[in-house]
Amino acid sequence: MKIIVAVLALCAFAQNAFAASPECRAVEGNSARLACYDAAQPPKIATPKEISREISKEKPRAIESDALRPEYKDPFLAENARTTSKLNNICRGC
Repeated sequence: MKIIVAVLALCAFAQNAFAASPECRAVEGNSARLACYDAAQPPKIATPKEISREISKEKPRAIESDALRPEYKDPFLAENARTTSKLNNICRGC
């Protein structure tokens, strides 16, 4: 019984996939095909309110070079060097 319900649900949702304007698939040129799909599903135009929300969501960019900031020192650089030297000395001439 569950299988029958699942198959019916799949069939019901699959019709939306087949309804996606088959005449656009037959168009030969790329730009003409794109224009056909755009005409079938026009792009959503953002309102000024939505645009202002998107602008306010943007995070400020990090400053790459600042004279007041000290140079970054990697805390793991020395440890990585020690580990690499230990691994290189494990087997000489194996």
